[in-house]
Amino acid sequence: MRRLRLLSALLLAPVLTGCFASEGGDGSTDDEGDGSRLRAALAFPPAENLSPYGADATILSRLGVTEGLTALDANGAAAPALASSWRRENDRTWLFTLREATFQDGTEVTPAAVAASLTHATKARPAPAALAGVTLTAQADGGTGVRVTTKDPDPVLPLRLSSPSLAVLSAKAYTGDDGVDPAGHATGPFELTKVMGATAATLDRFADYWGGRAQAAGIDVKFVADGAARANALRTGQVDLAEAIPVAQAATLDKGLRRATATTRTTSLLLNTGSGAFKNAGLRAAARAAVDTSVFAQDVYEGYADAGTGIYGPAVTWAEGKRTAPTGRARAADPDGTALTLATYDNRPELPEVAQVLKQQLEKAGFTVDLEVREYSRLETDALDGKFDAFVLARNTLVDTGDPVSVLASDYTCDGGYNIAQLCDRGVDKAVARAESVTDTDERQDAAMAAEAEILGTDAVVPLVHQQIITGVGDTVRGALLDPYERTLVGIGTRR
Repeated sequence: MRRLRLLSALLLAPVLTGCFASEGGDGSTDDEGDGSRLRAALAFPPAENLSPYGADATILSRLGVTEGLTALDANGAAAPALASSWRRENDRTWLFTLREATFQDGTEVTPAAVAASLTHATKARPAPAALAGVTLTAQADGGTGVRVTTKDPDPVLPLRLSSPSLAVLSAKAYTGDDGVDPAGHATGPFELTKVMGATAATLDRFADYWGGRAQAAGIDVKFVADGAARANALRTGQVDLAEAIPVAQAATLDKGLRRATATTRTTSLLLNTGSGAFKNAGLRAAARAAVDTSVFAQDVYEGYADAGTGIYGPAVTWAEGKRTAPTGRARAADPDGTALTLATYDNRPELPEVAQVLKQQLEKAGFTVDLEVREYSRLETDALDGKFDAFVLARNTLVDTGDPVSVLASDYTCDGGYNIAQLCDRGVDKAVARAESVTDTDERQDAAMAAEAEILGTDAVVPLVHQQIITGVGDTVRGALLDPYERTLVGIGTRR
């Protein structure tokens, strides 16, 4: 059974504090701040016991618990993290040079430890999305080197290793029953010290962090699935940071408390091509034709979004100029009352409203629609197992690796680990494989857009809006990290 690989842990903070928007401060590493603890309300409760290989990946990265060999800079390029530098030895092999660092359990970050950690990630089942279609091996090389070799040429390996799911953990993190525990075994500036189920967590400052002393003494986290409750907690001073403020709640916050960040997240309607009503390409075409995307950006998202144009939105700045028309679309069939189940989750409060509008549009076109809304962790398995005919998903297209091709491989190919649309199309697989093989950046982007056209031509996905994310930031908070990839929230310079 496939499970979501939205990925685990990679702290970008030490490298990116000068790259992404650092609200109210410059993210410096001096002794500003009084060492107070930060209080944060996060939207998604842990779904898989904070495993770095599951849906909880970005919880760990956003809280500064974990990091990998590389990170992403503001332009989406690979930047140093635990690896201070790297070089390509041949088309299949890269050598990464480690910086001096210590795990939170006191052991040293050695080439052997890093190689072992990457090896554990390659054995995770199902494979992390960042490794979709990729076979790699990692070996220690001397006192500071880690040599990573891929079965096939991988021109974006440094980007791939920035994935939160490829976070580096110490040997003590891995248990004999194939489990993995990041608490106390990561390398970031904040150590996970206590987890209270799906309700709360406690993090303390890791004093020996290689990137410098965190200015906050720790972070007290509450997992609050209800968006209105998160906004209210910020407004009443119960928390300092609140992620994913619903657009309906934004106006209730003082202007100085809300930060809108353009992201690479696209909200889409995914149609199940593997079974049920939308196995029929004509009915998929009818559903796509029934959807009026113009109403979502202004009416549902109240201006905090752009109308959907493709899998990639305006935050992927090169995409629009390279976009080509979808190919091979089927002729729309008559729905004639065809019954279908449309599902979404309420952790992102706009999604149920989007789904309700879609229900009305589809029913107007002649479908009979049953709408199902659950909290995400209670919906994930069924969605990945293809138990719904249609699914509304807000997906960050660059969160997995920063490489535009990776999301296509994981979400829309026969062997993709996050293929909610159950798409298995020979033309799509061929186009994605071609894009994966291209080394030159400009040509790789062209190939990605050609693959996007193939995917859109199947009508397996209907892009609805490209989102801005609203983060609530208390008026005393400095140095909050707001980035388009949604991998960071706090870093060494975040304080109050």
